[in-house]
Amino acid sequence: MESWLFLLLVLAVAVFGKNTSLIIASLVVMTFKALPMTEKWLPVIQNKGIDWGVTIISVAILIPIATGQISFKDLVSVFRSPAGWIAIACGVAVALLSRYGVAQLAASPQVTIALVLGTICGVVFLHGVAAGPVIASGLTYCIVTLLGLSFK
Repeated sequence: MESWLFLLLVLAVAVFGKNTSLIIASLVVMTFKALPMTEKWLPVIQNKGIDWGVTIISVAILIPIATGQISFKDLVSVFRSPAGWIAIACGVAVALLSRYGVAQLAASPQVTIALVLGTICGVVFLHGVAAGPVIASGLTYCIVTLLGLSFK
């Protein structure tokens, strides 16, 4: 019963904050929880969900290559600008931090509640987005803006 109340609270905060992603996520988890075989599928989703999410984000990131919006010429130009190198460094940094973060979650699952609360607050009240590549892009934006650089 406590888990249902917690999920309803998350849903209420998401609705209050008008965050569609969190609303959908809450409803999906509540639906899974209501279905038979919950004890079998929820741990699988918990263990593999981050990998699945990263895969979906990676697909979305690769679409501009498939549509021709990004070409080899664009790739070469990245290596010719300081902003491009900053973007590469931020991508590497976020990937490394994510690796340690996943290990931290496995070693200290109680940290999850604080992370969930912080993520919910950041997404709902500050209109943030919970996504690794977006974090790398945000870091790149901050550094490039501070240094007055551009990608051209």
